[in-house]
Amino acid sequence: MPTTAKKGDIIDIKTLISHPMVSGQAKDAAGKIIPRDIINTFTCTFNGKQVFAMKLEPAISANPFISFPVKMTQDGTFDFQWVDDNGQVYKDSAKVTVT
Repeated sequence: MPTTAKKGDIIDIKTLISHPMVSGQAKDAAGKIIPRDIINTFTCTFNGKQVFAMKLEPAISANPFISFPVKMTQDGTFDFQWVDDNGQVYKDSAKVTVT
């Protein structure tokens, strides 16, 4: 994602997280079901206000890529959060300066 934008520009936010996204339908070598473990929630806030959120389902492939547009009106920081079925929380952030 860009680190700078002009006021009023629409930028594309692109995120990618490394996660196996186990659907819960596969079996191990012994024939036992491998428990579901997916990223189930993604949220993005800008300067503390939510700008995008989505619920993810088992059909989404490993290492989910998420992209969405945002209109820039001020400087700020995007905070990204992914939560998986085991309650593991993954976070990242990125700052954008509006010129």
